[in-house]
Amino acid sequence: MKIYLSYFLLFLGICAQAQEALPLKENYTFSLEEAINFALDSSYTAINAKRDIAAAAKKKWETTADGLPQISAGIDYQNNLKQPVQLLPGEIGGGAPGTFIPVQFGTKQNMTATATANQLLFDGSYIVAVKAAKTFEKYTTTNAKRTALDIRQDVIDAYGNVLLAEESASILAKNKANLEDNLEETKKTFENGLQEEESVEQLQITFLQISNELNNAKRLIAISRDALKLTLGIPLKMEINLLDTLENLVEENISLSLMNTTINVEENLDYQLAKVQIEQSEHELNLQKAKALPTLSTFLNYGTTGNSQKFTFLNDNQQWFQSSIWGVSLSIPIFSSLKRSAQTAQARIALDQALTQFEQSKAQIRLGMTRAKNDYQYAIEKYNTSKQNLQLAERIENKNQIKYAEGIASSFELRQAQTQLYDAQQELLQSMLEVLNSKAALETILNTPNLNFTNN
Repeated sequence: MKIYLSYFLLFLGICAQAQEALPLKENYTFSLEEAINFALDSSYTAINAKRDIAAAAKKKWETTADGLPQISAGIDYQNNLKQPVQLLPGEIGGGAPGTFIPVQFGTKQNMTATATANQLLFDGSYIVAVKAAKTFEKYTTTNAKRTALDIRQDVIDAYGNVLLAEESASILAKNKANLEDNLEETKKTFENGLQEEESVEQLQITFLQISNELNNAKRLIAISRDALKLTLGIPLKMEINLLDTLENLVEENISLSLMNTTINVEENLDYQLAKVQIEQSEHELNLQKAKALPTLSTFLNYGTTGNSQKFTFLNDNQQWFQSSIWGVSLSIPIFSSLKRSAQTAQARIALDQALTQFEQSKAQIRLGMTRAKNDYQYAIEKYNTSKQNLQLAERIENKNQIKYAEGIASSFELRQAQTQLYDAQQELLQSMLEVLNSKAALETILNTPNLNFTNN
């Protein structure tokens, strides 16, 4: 009965683990903001960024622990299968001069247990290393904020691409339906002898082109959705639904006040990372200087030794002989054939390079901010122009449809007007995506919003 009960409990445990392994959701629904928050918590990049932060904290403690007491213990056991033999002068035992007496010293088996405590009292390199570990932790945290902004920008790009593909497919489907009606009417007119065959062929060319573009757009929907899932950290087999539309997102993300934002280079994360790099170079220089300072440490050792002809070390009557040592060690570097001087000079050169790169980075960041503002403003202007162009292209195409139906315009003129309309439609969609992406790029440079992996 106990055996059956054990199997039953084991079966329940396996079932419970299998249920835990199943995904909690089979589909996801996101607005753009919800998708960003989800990615900051669950994307592959976010997960590894959090691990980097945790690893930096552990690295800081690893460095700090080098200056704290270190205790180690060990047990050594020896079994002299063949004990070494020593030769003593024969005169000791009353023998003739020049003869030797073979003797064996010690016991056949020995066991020693020791414990040693070490404490660093002074080491200039350790002090610098602790400061460097703190700087590295600050660098990792700042870089994680930069990663969070990159994730946000990637999500906006991937989310917008899905909406672009879906909107493009929808427009192409409508265009194809209209073309199909035109083509059928033209064929009937040609069959009745009221239209030239070239008119049919012109419409067929346009119809085939739109059909190919529609098929490609449908495939792009699936690809862009998978790209968004990958960005969010969602398995590709899951389904996602998007709540926002491309047009609504564009209207919400047109912010003229953002272009009037004062450029503050110090808020830029690349600036902050470059500044931390200078701190790291300073620590490297101080580390090389500290190698010329003395190192002082102390230790305490305690041990006990047992000897026996047989293995009796676990018996109560086994004799153990204790020993203990305390000491202080002082190491003073005196002469290294100018090796330390060369290392210090290299660290000083590296610091000068970091300072020069920092000045270059500041100039690049200022230029990048100006360029990002210009790109965002141009994207807004292009979007507004594309809307006007689309309205004009629709009017032109509609006029040519009427003229063609009345026999005033040729099929070639109609095809030109239709092609112009289709180009205007795609140009508007692309301009809408550029507004989203250029604004995200500007916000990344301005460090707006100030994101990290704990306040999202």
